[in-house]
Amino acid sequence: MDIQLNFLEKGQGEVLILLHGNGEDVSYFEHQIEYFSQFYRVIAIDTRGHGSSPRGTKPFTIVQFAEDLHGFMVLHNIKKAHILGFSDGGNIALTFAVKYPHMVDRLILNGANLYPDGVKFNVQIPIVAEYYRAKIAAPFSKKLHKKAELYGLMVHQPQFEPAKLRALHIKTLVIAGREDMIRESHTRMISRCLPNAQLAIIEGDHFIANKMPDKFNSAVHSFLVK
Repeated sequence: MDIQLNFLEKGQGEVLILLHGNGEDVSYFEHQIEYFSQFYRVIAIDTRGHGSSPRGTKPFTIVQFAEDLHGFMVLHNIKKAHILGFSDGGNIALTFAVKYPHMVDRLILNGANLYPDGVKFNVQIPIVAEYYRAKIAAPFSKKLHKKAELYGLMVHQPQFEPAKLRALHIKTLVIAGREDMIRESHTRMISRCLPNAQLAIIEGDHFIANKMPDKFNSAVHSFLVK
């Protein structure tokens, strides 16, 4: 691995890895770190080019982020872990689980999507517009270059074939807010495609883990101990 990922660790026991969303960092999971560290060894990771993790020189893609996670787990001698991914973190978690299923105990996908059209139209249009604005100016500004990379993830990625999910037999919780920016039909489709998944739609928007931590943590904890 060409970089060292920044991470925050708290608690003991089985490992629970937390993967944040686009443009965020480990602080997004402040309520989950505090709560789940009572029961697990919680490790929240800053994705490549996010938070305090360096950008490095490798591709800025969901697939590369999944490889970064693999490298991190090998480096820290983590043979297997529960993985909770939010938004792009969920896309990373799913990509990782498909390639390295033996390294995943249970999987929690919060607000994930299989392809860009899974995002509601009224949300995706402004993202696409911002991406092209930033891309045009990127050669003249490091700040806009980074912005173009981040928005590019949402415009072009992920690209997942639903059929690939049918071979993934890991116990999975697919969880989203009722007013999520991901289409509810898309979230339900992800749950249907996974052979060993259960679905939870709770009140709130895309950011239920941060805004509705009590309900979110309760649903996730019930799934993990079941």
